[in-house]
Amino acid sequence: MIKDNCSYVNISSILSPVQLVTYIPIFILGFLLNSFALWIFCFSMKKYTESSIYLINLAILDFFLVLSLPTKLHFSQDDIKVSSHLCGFLQSLYFTNMYGSIYTIMFISLDRYIAIMHPFWARVIRSPKKTIIICVIIWVFVWSFSLSTFFSREKKEENVNCFHNMSDSIWSPHIIIPLEIFGFFIPMTIMLYCSIQSVRTLLITVSSSVESEESKAVVVRIIICNLVVFLVCFSFTHIGIFLQFLARRQIISDCRVRKHISIFLNVALCLSNINCCLDALCYYFAVKEFRAKFKYKPNVTQVENINT
Repeated sequence: MIKDNCSYVNISSILSPVQLVTYIPIFILGFLLNSFALWIFCFSMKKYTESSIYLINLAILDFFLVLSLPTKLHFSQDDIKVSSHLCGFLQSLYFTNMYGSIYTIMFISLDRYIAIMHPFWARVIRSPKKTIIICVIIWVFVWSFSLSTFFSREKKEENVNCFHNMSDSIWSPHIIIPLEIFGFFIPMTIMLYCSIQSVRTLLITVSSSVESEESKAVVVRIIICNLVVFLVCFSFTHIGIFLQFLARRQIISDCRVRKHISIFLNVALCLSNINCCLDALCYYFAVKEFRAKFKYKPNVTQVENINT
């Protein structure tokens, strides 16, 4: 591993005010919104569809991510040191919920694409039981990758810094390149394609009634809302991760630039947590569409198969 001679000691003093300004309102608002969303999905819905199950999974991930923010804020300080095992678990908890959200949002878009573009296949491919299995696989996959990464790569020391000062071994090409490809680029590509095709199909579809037209309009808003939230919250983070990878490998060698990259990455991570609150917009439109669907029961085949 290339030796890093650039000091990052004063970065925490810059980031602490930013984290306080973002994490406290995100924690309060995210806790309230996701608690309310889980209450609505678990106790107010009489029928669970594929999309409602995905949204419940997303709300659970967002809720756990919100709960991890105070811990992340505390252990991100330079003067707070913990054992490498505890640090590995804390970092795994945070990034597991983040990438679990990314994959859940991707599968929501894919599920919706199948329902709109291939309504006859959807009757065979889609089912609530299969959706539950997919959600379980998401949890197992992200936890396995995260735990194996942080527990096997971090040095077994008693006093280490968490989050801001992850070891150089974490920034190995064997970890960062697959993370960028499978953790962001592929989900983003799938989501972009599915969202564009779904919106295009819905806009050119002629509805048989005013009610079905309103239901279709709600679905379009959900798709656009999901896409915007995904791109805004996760694009800058993964740009920052890639730049930090270049800095840690000393492909970017200027110390001042590398410090700015580290600040950019951590600010991007702070902003990515807004996802926990913005997802509530998707929940709102989804519940509105669910109620409209069961109230009006439109006859258009494609609209009937849209569950979000």
